[in-house]
Amino acid sequence: MSQSQLGDDDLFGEAAAEMREDVEKHLDAARETLPEGDDIWETEADNVLGVLNGLRSALDTGDAEDHLRQAKKWYTIGERADAFEDAEDLAAAIEDVEELLEQITGAHENVGELASTIPQLRGALDEAQEAADAEDEPEDDDEDDDEGEDETAADDEDDEDEEDEE
Repeated sequence: MSQSQLGDDDLFGEAAAEMREDVEKHLDAARETLPEGDDIWETEADNVLGVLNGLRSALDTGDAEDHLRQAKKWYTIGERADAFEDAEDLAAAIEDVEELLEQITGAHENVGELASTIPQLRGALDEAQEAADAEDEPEDDDEDDDEGEDETAADDEDDEDEEDEE
């Protein structure tokens, strides 16, 4: 084996090790950026909208997507160059982080939609209640009018009875 060939193999091995480290570093950074379970489970808020806004903030993934992209980029380069002796663990780790990121992103979108919908729903319910209250008020007035008519009819009868007595 020639000296230059041995040097090239050493350089290639070094580059492969650095690529693996880069993939692992970016995967670790992606994991660290993701929210913790307690962050999305515990909340302090006065109402549902506060809870949803807090949850939406807690579901922020920060730079996790960028770190995952970097990890995948370095993994792809290393794999195509056949630089990794054992790449299955890296592939599995990338897939795990990717799935977790998709779940969190989906939940973030759902919570965002709910946070937008709840105020609209509350407004619609308030309007419906006001309309129902407004419908109830005229019925009360009609009942009062009916009672008044009954009293007037009774008064008229009393007046007729008094006239007959005279």
